Amino acid sequence: MSFPLLTATAALPAVGAIATAAVPAARRTAAKWLALLVSLATLVLAAVVLLRFDPGGVRYQLTESHAWISDFGVRYELGVDGIGAALMALTALLVPFVIGAGWHDADAVEGERPHSRWRPTQGFFALILAVEAMVLISFAATDVFLFYVFFEAMLIPMYFLIGGFGDRAHAAGEEEGAKQRSYAAVKFLLYNLAGGLVMLAAVIGLYVVSADSLGEGTFSLPELLKARASGDLTMSATTERLLFCGFFVAFAIKAPLWPLHTWLPNAMGEATAPVAVLITAVVDKVGTFAMLRFCLGLFPNASDWATPVVLGLALVSVLYGALLAVGQRDIKRLVAYASISHFGFIILGVFAMTSQGQGGATLYMVFHGISTAALMLVAGFLISRRGSRLIADYGGVQKVAPVLAGAFLVGGLATLSLPGLAPFVSEFLVLVGTFSRYPVAGIIATAGIILAALYVLVLYQRTMTGPVRKPEIEGMPDLKVREVAVVAPLVALLLLLGVFPRPLTEIVNPAVEHTLSDVQKKDPKPQHPVAEPAGWFDYKPAGHGGGDHE
Repeated sequence: MSFPLLTATAALPAVGAIATAAVPAARRTAAKWLALLVSLATLVLAAVVLLRFDPGGVRYQLTESHAWISDFGVRYELGVDGIGAALMALTALLVPFVIGAGWHDADAVEGERPHSRWRPTQGFFALILAVEAMVLISFAATDVFLFYVFFEAMLIPMYFLIGGFGDRAHAAGEEEGAKQRSYAAVKFLLYNLAGGLVMLAAVIGLYVVSADSLGEGTFSLPELLKARASGDLTMSATTERLLFCGFFVAFAIKAPLWPLHTWLPNAMGEATAPVAVLITAVVDKVGTFAMLRFCLGLFPNASDWATPVVLGLALVSVLYGALLAVGQRDIKRLVAYASISHFGFIILGVFAMTSQGQGGATLYMVFHGISTAALMLVAGFLISRRGSRLIADYGGVQKVAPVLAGAFLVGGLATLSLPGLAPFVSEFLVLVGTFSRYPVAGIIATAGIILAALYVLVLYQRTMTGPVRKPEIEGMPDLKVREVAVVAPLVALLLLLGVFPRPLTEIVNPAVEHTLSDVQKKDPKPQHPVAEPAGWFDYKPAGHGGGDHE
C-alpha cells in the first residue's frame, strides 16, 4: 500500500491540535512552539503533495479509498486535482503566518482568567490547527458525504476563535466588545449552519437519485461524474435544479456571496487579525472551491440554467463590497468588505464558463489569500500598537514606522491588483474570461477595479501619510523581528507570483479543462468583422482621384 500522503497532511495538524491542547497550563510558550512546528511540518507535506501532482496525469491523484459507512455507500475517499492541490498548499502556507502573527493574541484572554483551569493559549493554537486539518481534508475529499461532514465541522473551532478570542481593541469598551464578539460568533455559526442544513437535504437527495439511476446509492464523486458523463445517472430538470440550489446556497454563504454575506464583516471585525485571515483567506475558499468541484461537476445543466442569476449576484458583490469598503471607518471591516468584492470576482470567473475565467478564479483564490493575509496581518500589527481599529485615530504612521507603512502599502497595492503583483494576473484573467462570453458583465465588473484603487489609496493616505496627528502615534514602534518574519515572505510571494505565475497555472489549467468538460463548454471564438485588408496600392489620399498618387 502506498503512503497515504493526503491523510497524513490532514491528520498531522489534527494530532498537533490535540497535543497542543494537552500541554500543561504553565508551558504556554511550549504550546506556541509546538503549534508552529506542526504547521511547518504540515507545510512540508503539502509541498510534497504539490510536487507529486502530475498536471498531465489523471484527474484525481494520490487517491485513497476505504469503507466507512458501508450500509449507506459512504466511503473515506480522498484525491486531489490541480485546484485542490493548489488550495491545500495555500492553506498550509498561511497557517504558520497566522500562528506567528497571533503569538500573543491569547495573552489578553489569559489575563482575564489568571486562576482558571482553562488554558486559553493552548486552546487558541489548538483551534487554529483543528481548522487547518478540516480545511485540508475538505479540499481533498472526493466523497460528497465526507466533504459535508468537514464542511460543517470546521464551524465549531471557528465559532470559539471568533467569540472566545476576539479582538479586544473595541472603541465602546470591553463590555460592549464582549457583546459584539458573541454576536459575531453566533451570527457566523447560524448563517453557516443554515446553509449546511440545506446542503444536507441536497446530499440526501443526490444519494436517492443515484440509487434510482444506478441501482445502488453512492456518494463517490468520481463514480457520480463517470455515471453522469455516460448517461447512467439521470435526473429531471427540476430535480437537478433543486439539488444545485441546495449545494449552491451553502457554498454561497461560505464564500460569501451577496446577499448572504452579512456575517463576514461582523466576524472579521470582531476576530483578531490572524483569525480574520483564517476566515477569509482559508475557510471561505472552501465555498468557491466547492462551486467548481460539486455544483458544476454534478449539476452541469442546472449550473448553465443558474448562470445569469449567479453572474448578476456576483456583479452586485463586486460593486456593493467595494462601495461599502470606500465608506468604512473601521480598518478591519474595510478589508472585510473588500474581500466580499473579491469573492464576487472569483464567482464571476467560475460561472463565466471559460478557461480564462475559471483559471483566473482559481488563481484568484490563491493570490487573494496571500494578499489579504499580508494586508490584514500588517493591519493587526498596527491596531495592536494603537489599540484602535478606527481609521481616524491614525495619520503619519510612515514617519515613525516606515517598514510597517511599506508593508501595508504593498499589501494594499496587491489588494487593488496592481500590475506586477500576483492578484493582477488572476483578476485580469477573470475579466478577460468573463468578457469573452458575457461582455456586458465584464465591462460592469471593471468598475470594481476603480473602486478598489479608491478605498485602498484613501485608507493608506488617511493612516500612513501626512503629519503625525495623534500623540499615541509619535512613539509607535516599527515592525519587530517576529513581525517582519511574518510579513516579508508574503510580500516576496506577491512579487514572485506577480511576474512568474506559470508553475501554478500549469497545475491548475488541466483541472479547469476537466471542469469545462463536465459542463460541456468550450471557450467562445473571438468575433471579428470580416473585411479584406486594404493593399498598399489601394490607398487613395483625400482629394485625389488617381494619377501618380494611386
